[in-house]
Amino acid sequence: MSTTTTLAVPTPPELSGSVTPRSDTSEKKEVLSKPLNVADLSELEPSRNATDASPRDIHGLKWALVVMSIFSCVFLFALDNTIVADVQPAIIDDFHDLAKLPWLSVAFLLGAASTLLVWSKGYGLFNCKWLYIGTTAIFEVGSAVCGAAPNMDSLIVGRAICGLGGAGMYLGVMTILSILTTPTERPMYLGGTGLIWGTGTVLGPIIGGAFADSSATWRWAFYINLCIGALFAPVFFLMIPSIDPRPGVPIRARLAEIDWLGPILFVGGYVSGIMAIAFGGALYAWSDSRIIGMFVCSGVLFILFFLQQGYQVFTSYMGRTFPMQYLKNKEMMLLFVETAAAGTSSFVPIYFIPLYFQFVKGDGALEAGVRLLPFIVPMVVFNLVNGVGMSALGYYMPWYLGGGILVIVGGVLLQIVDLSTNVAQIYGALVVGGIGTGVFSQASFSVAQSLVAVEEIPMAVGFITCAQVGGSAIALSIANTVFLNRATVQITNLLPDVSRDEVQAMISGANSRLLDSLGEAVRTDVLAAIVDSISDAFVLDLTAGCVAVLLALFLRRTKMVHQAGAGGGM
Repeated sequence: MSTTTTLAVPTPPELSGSVTPRSDTSEKKEVLSKPLNVADLSELEPSRNATDASPRDIHGLKWALVVMSIFSCVFLFALDNTIVADVQPAIIDDFHDLAKLPWLSVAFLLGAASTLLVWSKGYGLFNCKWLYIGTTAIFEVGSAVCGAAPNMDSLIVGRAICGLGGAGMYLGVMTILSILTTPTERPMYLGGTGLIWGTGTVLGPIIGGAFADSSATWRWAFYINLCIGALFAPVFFLMIPSIDPRPGVPIRARLAEIDWLGPILFVGGYVSGIMAIAFGGALYAWSDSRIIGMFVCSGVLFILFFLQQGYQVFTSYMGRTFPMQYLKNKEMMLLFVETAAAGTSSFVPIYFIPLYFQFVKGDGALEAGVRLLPFIVPMVVFNLVNGVGMSALGYYMPWYLGGGILVIVGGVLLQIVDLSTNVAQIYGALVVGGIGTGVFSQASFSVAQSLVAVEEIPMAVGFITCAQVGGSAIALSIANTVFLNRATVQITNLLPDVSRDEVQAMISGANSRLLDSLGEAVRTDVLAAIVDSISDAFVLDLTAGCVAVLLALFLRRTKMVHQAGAGGGM
């Protein structure tokens, strides 16, 4: 049976009836708004040492089963991030709805990135175990909808539900591990999430392609989530400790702390912006009133969101969705952007390298996914190297600097790829880029946790996860738009008698017959245009490396408090 763990989190003044209702808040503002140094962080030592003694009541086989079960959720969430990369042609063959194809990846990312801040607040208010189980159930419902989808619209809805539930599920894993482990052992567990994440990410295209090429069909790419979830369900209910971040606080008081307006403004602004980027030039012209309207709507909603958060309209300092205090902390903001850059350098190659090999080498979905191993294996290995090394040495700035330099080298090598490029050069670029991404992609989780008080760990984890998922979503939307627009324009000029829809179907892989029907010379020109467009998309990868190096120069040269090591993440 599960045990109950309570955190020694101070009750906010407004709930405790204190005669000095703003004292705690003003202290927190003061600590988080000024640049932190080692002396500042040492003031948080007492609250952290409380977790070193016995952060959990279960050990041995039970704890191993708990870790295995929640790692399975990291695997499933990572799998769903990339599993549609190789099944899109099969889906188009079934539903014949090419115009809505971009939604398959965009809907998942929108559901995940737009709700991360909401879930992070939830884990700071409600029982972590039951919120985690609830979000896992949402993810499984979305998977069922995707697997049974009778049309493209249903599949898109299912993908959005998967993203929404998956973000909360993943954030729950990070929160539970952060709370139930000591600073000494945390790098091992959070580093393990990086290993599982990398494995799931690379297996996404491979598993998706295998199902698409088999008699099981692409639908089992989603049904597999139900099987794994059902296998570990007893562990979720019976063995995961019940973790209450606000012991003794009534549910009604917790609900009163929720910022209801903030999430609405944030989700609206984020969704409008991503849709404008994803569909501009592809489905609608950039000058189309719908694209302009979405950009304007996004900008207005984000302005209203930050005004509402900053001036605490219909919310409070501790209850607001976005941790505005981090905007005044240079180190937290640098970590935020570094994490977004790492997310970009992770996902751009994962989506576009299989596409390159499918067109240039004629690989099937499964073979193209296997081509990613030179990228994923080094990334996973050096994520673990970072976890051990940063924990032992304590310094974190060099990892970001060195990783960013390697990402730049890999990005340059990928951007100069053309039809005649040797496969060994591509693999070499992937290895270098994978090492560079691995040495800093997960580090910000533990670094950020070392900068905040223990009661703000869920908020800090949510903040960094938002950067990782949000950065990946924005980067992929931009990269996909660059690729699709450039390829469409160039191929349309080469094939003036072919409709734009047919060209885009060929680019997506759903109309290979058109490519096969072309003469040798024209076919070579078309492939050159596609490869040229893919190399343009890799500009995002190169840019991420440049940003990582530049910002690393402004990170502190001091050691982390507790030397907490590298955290896990996506």
